[in-house]
Amino acid sequence: MSRTVDPRSAPPGQRRSLAGAAPQQRNPGMPLDLQAVRAVRVNRPAADGRAATLTRRRSVKQDWQAGWLLRAVTMIDLTTLAGDDTPGRVQRLCGKARKPVRHDLLVALGVSPGEIAAAAVCVYHGLVGGARAALRGSGIPVAAVSTGFPAGLSPLATRIREIEESVAAGADEIDVVITRGCVLAGDWERLYDEVAAFREACGDASVKVILGTGELGTLANVKRAALVAMMAGADFVKTSTGKETVNATLPVGIVLARAIREYFRGTGIRIGLKAAGGLKTAKDALAWLILVKEELGDRWLDPHLFRIGASSLLADIERQLEHHATGRYSAFHRHPLG
Repeated sequence: MSRTVDPRSAPPGQRRSLAGAAPQQRNPGMPLDLQAVRAVRVNRPAADGRAATLTRRRSVKQDWQAGWLLRAVTMIDLTTLAGDDTPGRVQRLCGKARKPVRHDLLVALGVSPGEIAAAAVCVYHGLVGGARAALRGSGIPVAAVSTGFPAGLSPLATRIREIEESVAAGADEIDVVITRGCVLAGDWERLYDEVAAFREACGDASVKVILGTGELGTLANVKRAALVAMMAGADFVKTSTGKETVNATLPVGIVLARAIREYFRGTGIRIGLKAAGGLKTAKDALAWLILVKEELGDRWLDPHLFRIGASSLLADIERQLEHHATGRYSAFHRHPLG
């Protein structure tokens, strides 16, 4: 069974080439507005209720679902952050980033293989050089986790030096970790100074600020931390390291999306959102795409403004695409990451 699925026509209203969108304007930051930060209030039951309605109100089926899933693939930061990572594993992961969906499936779906690639490859600092070599000529950026990932409790000078070394090794994007204690103590000045220092150390590399939302206590703290990070110059705000007990949840996503929306309305600068940790199924990816579309709009449905940090998620998306193309589900081992 052959179907034609044009990922550029899905979701509705989004018709730019997957790889052809212009990079976003960098966030220059702004002075810390403590009054705005301290005034934040979040209605938890309302956020939970809104999250519960997302997938019930919008159902994506058949060719549209395949188009949305193909678009989700182009927004994945294909990630390996395990203690037993090796150069060989990273090289295989980079090969998968170049060709994330099996060629025969793309042919069956009527999609040009050249249109589909992962958004980035995310690795530890020591593996940046190997990833960059494996991705040479692909246009796929290398992201490095930094600043004492995942706890973020190393001395500030050490964390800044780590960023500088990752950039020197060729990282195009740096995923930095904040000191969660600053949020829990309400020390917004220290958090602002910390993120601003990270931003400066990143230079031309994009900076994604990992908030560790599962450890911030309340949704109000999540929004306050996001606002401070954006004021300090974050290009993206990211939910989690993936190592916390609670990672990317839809209520958190709604709060972050609305913080991003408020910042855009006040400054005209679009900040990216990255969901990471716990996204394992195609259904999870669709839920986050729906959230971004409804809360931020079609403009954010672009790898320059929305990312999903994941690894095993890609295998389930491929399984769903194979079912769409053939009517049959396949085993996970037929969709390896490398």
